Amino acid sequence: MREALAGLVAAFCVVVWLAAPASAETRLCNRTSVVTEAAIGVVVGDTAATRGWFRLDPGQCRAILQSAEAPGRLFLHTRPLGEAPGASLGQPEHVQLCIGEGDFLVPAAQSCRQANTRLASFVEVKPTVVEGIGVLFLSEEADYDLPQARKAGIQRLLTRMGYDPGPIDGLEGPKTDAALRAFLTDLNLPADAAVLPDIFDRLLAALRAGEGPGFAWCNETGHRIMAALGIEEGRQIATRGWFRIEPGACLKPPLEGQPARVLSFAEAVDAEGRPVTRAGGPLVFGGDVQACIRTSEFEITGAGDCAAHGGTAVGFAAITFDGRRRASLRFREPR
Repeated sequence: MREALAGLVAAFCVVVWLAAPASAETRLCNRTSVVTEAAIGVVVGDTAATRGWFRLDPGQCRAILQSAEAPGRLFLHTRPLGEAPGASLGQPEHVQLCIGEGDFLVPAAQSCRQANTRLASFVEVKPTVVEGIGVLFLSEEADYDLPQARKAGIQRLLTRMGYDPGPIDGLEGPKTDAALRAFLTDLNLPADAAVLPDIFDRLLAALRAGEGPGFAWCNETGHRIMAALGIEEGRQIATRGWFRIEPGACLKPPLEGQPARVLSFAEAVDAEGRPVTRAGGPLVFGGDVQACIRTSEFEITGAGDCAAHGGTAVGFAAITFDGRRRASLRFREPR
């Protein structure tokens, strides 16, 4: 009986989700500055079904249900795109339901029996229904309206790439305009590209490729990379780590001013955080400049006596910048 009920609930959810467009629907609107993917869950009694992903750019609304009311309790899970690993929108946890990595529909979502699914935290939500349309908002502390959220999203990604659009406030301004023009010029994009629907695709692709001013690490291995940054001013070296770069991703560590030298050390780790070995030793990426690291997160100033800081000395690589003060370091597997 329980299995039959679960099947009926799942079938009902599928009908609601996949029905032909109607005048009544539930929309999810992104009033944050973060490109976001959302998954929804419907719980009826002790059965549940989930569906995702719904991509929402800042300032965008999308229909997530072809009805103004869910057939049961409605839950939401979100994950940001283009943000540092582990970032979230800070939603509370109400229930654990299954999600997939690609587009998915899980009809029995309390236990993840389907391949490539896992449990994730969902929060219960209740749409506001106006004239037959249910509306949910993703919001952040700045409380943007939808046009402001779109502008703030562009500002956020420009900042992540090393451009300087000023504060992430969702407002027009000369610094934002100049930073956006510089980005469009660097990528040989037309002047009106910022108002086209694919501007966030272009911004995310450029971020992942390490485009823009400053220094970027790009991971072209099949392993997670943990990297440490070194800054040399005068005779003093300050190091900081660890920065996580997933396979296929780029990351720009924060750099202030124009230090005399920028240094880098990195090592590859497996899914459990253990060092990856090659030719009998750890797979590391460094150079000839001696500076300090620790196994846990650290900030160390001074490379003369690493043991005094609870660390060890390793060889950092000095980064070479081009004439526009830009550089990237690409980690590749040794042949």
